[in-house]
Amino acid sequence: MQKIADNLAKLRGEKRLAKLNERIGRLKEKCRGAGQHYTIELVPDADGKKATALHFEKQPIEGSRLTHPGVYCLRSNETTWDAEKLWRTFTMLTDLEAVFRSLKSELGLRPVFHHKENRVDGHLFITVLAYQFVQIIRRQLKERGITDRWGTLREILGSQCRITATFKRADGRTLHIRKATRAEPEALAIYQALNIDSAPGGIVKMLV
Repeated sequence: MQKIADNLAKLRGEKRLAKLNERIGRLKEKCRGAGQHYTIELVPDADGKKATALHFEKQPIEGSRLTHPGVYCLRSNETTWDAEKLWRTFTMLTDLEAVFRSLKSELGLRPVFHHKENRVDGHLFITVLAYQFVQIIRRQLKERGITDRWGTLREILGSQCRITATFKRADGRTLHIRKATRAEPEALAIYQALNIDSAPGGIVKMLV
């Protein structure tokens, strides 16, 4: 809304009343939950075709989630636990649920295509071993203030890749240089927290 209001003061900003009403209507439709708590008024010019000002004010509706957001209740038969222990146990359970989802998806626990028992056991063992590494990484990151989900961490680190640049030399031979791209700030923070090189794999040169 503030952007629309600021454009009214610009030379080439949108001032047509009909267009601004359409834009405001789209915003209210997109942000229906928040939009109901605002009063919006477009002030037209003498001809009624262009807007001269935009006034909007937040007026929370009584009885809505904004004024009465409610509370989150945890119910347990453990009457001797304090609030901190109850909450920590609850979050541990939700984390375990996320772990099982991760085992089944990112870590490849299923589907299992093996038919021999020893191969199935090996598949499960590697998956559980991968999970242990994941938990070690997450615990080290948590100690340094990085508490993102495993899926978020993978997405952040997935922005970095290894590339190969090829150059033609004057002697007719070809030089290939393979290296990792520069880590984005979020990825760099993860590397630093784990005390590992932000350019994994180093630089590999090959002359052919």
